[in-house]
Amino acid sequence: METFRVAVPQDDLDDLRRRVAATRWPDELDDAGWDYGVPGRYVRELADHWLHGFDWRAVERRLNAYPQFRTEIDGERIHFLHVRCPDPDAPAIILSHGWPGSVAEFLDVLGPLSERFHLVVPSLPGFGFSGPTRSRGWGPVRIAHAWAELMRRLGYRRYVAAGNDWGSTIAPELGRIAPDAVAGVHVTQLWTDTPGHLDDPTPDERAALDDQAWFEANMSAYHHVQAQQPQSLAFALADSPVGLLGWHCLIYREGLDPDFVLTNVSIHWLTGTVASAMRIYREDALRPVPGEPTTVPLGAAQFADDYRPFRRLVAARHRNVAAWNVYDRPGHFAAHQSPELLIADLGGFVDGLGL
Repeated sequence: METFRVAVPQDDLDDLRRRVAATRWPDELDDAGWDYGVPGRYVRELADHWLHGFDWRAVERRLNAYPQFRTEIDGERIHFLHVRCPDPDAPAIILSHGWPGSVAEFLDVLGPLSERFHLVVPSLPGFGFSGPTRSRGWGPVRIAHAWAELMRRLGYRRYVAAGNDWGSTIAPELGRIAPDAVAGVHVTQLWTDTPGHLDDPTPDERAALDDQAWFEANMSAYHHVQAQQPQSLAFALADSPVGLLGWHCLIYREGLDPDFVLTNVSIHWLTGTVASAMRIYREDALRPVPGEPTTVPLGAAQFADDYRPFRRLVAARHRNVAAWNVYDRPGHFAAHQSPELLIADLGGFVDGLGL
């Protein structure tokens, strides 16, 4: 295990600026809006901010304010932040991010949470400062096994697993494979199977069906491509930072803080993990998470403008739902969009476990 600090060479930043400035922009219809995909107006605004307003060195300073390390687990390099609470007996939480995110998803909650908890925040294998993966199979199951080993090495015999996006798959899987170590699981998306039909759906279920039908028809292109042909797409995205930005903006829709968007996109670009990060979709398609239900206590914080689960189907995946709170505040990146609510929800869940 070695200490780590983020220090991107200036040549890499200069190359990024040259590539953004030299973008060959595609044509589009004048009235296209979002009807054909991410609009050029939105990407141009972000690209201009990338060139003239975004401060990567400020991002480095924020990340380097926390202790960081790298180690090797199961043949791959793993980067993680390890933020200790002043109380040595405080409970520990391992936080997992998703795609197209990074450990930067959690920067707004690390300080407040670390006042009460020890925090371990890894970069997923193939993402960010973990660097590109060199072997197959790094889907949620293998990642969960790596997290169990990481926590064992750090000396945590009992801890909470929490996550967002892919982290909301990895955290429950960690609880499934290491129930003696994982005291509870907290997620911001409680994934359930999408039913083709529900008899006598409730109003909430009808809204969820409508939401998921709209998402499948309008926003699921990234999932299908990355689950089938991530490497084919990677040639374009690894060569064009604005191409990468446009693709990530399938998820980073308008309304998000531009610096948050560009921080995460920059991490993918500057660490050379554009291709390897997308592979998690292909790996999950080839080796899906097993169907056995989890049994450890599970807490869900459901935010607005995000995935809506089907409550009657949750028991097939999770037998011990201990807390489920629904909020009218956004959103998919709750640790950044609604940090106070997430901090309170996660803290209250951990308190309820009696650790």
